[in-house]
Amino acid sequence: MPYMDQEERASDMEGIPVWFLLKSLLFSYILTGVMLVLLAFLLYKFGLSEKVVSIAIIVIYVAATVFAGFVTGKRMNSRRFLWGLFMGSAYFLVLTAVSFCMGEGGIQVGNSLLTTMVLCAGGGMLGGMLS
Repeated sequence: MPYMDQEERASDMEGIPVWFLLKSLLFSYILTGVMLVLLAFLLYKFGLSEKVVSIAIIVIYVAATVFAGFVTGKRMNSRRFLWGLFMGSAYFLVLTAVSFCMGEGGIQVGNSLLTTMVLCAGGGMLGGMLS
């Protein structure tokens, strides 16, 4: 890639709709909240097992990131899968930051964290590709 001066980089940044990306991320978190409330209701009514709840939470994360990637991909006309990947990654980063702030013992870096990262990023990329 050729050398870009500050003016060229600034003009590239002007083309990125930051407010739209933030709104898409916010709506994906609203969707997550609604689906988690529905899951809590189902857990209360039917006494779902821990395994079923864990699978449902993963499905909720993937569905929310697919939504965010799809909406973002519809808005962006090129590199939709990259924008979806970006949105899925941003969703994961915000989720991790909030979990870190709310938790008392910190975040355990392990298989579940890495799996969640891959699922969120992959869900966003899938949404971008489907748009």
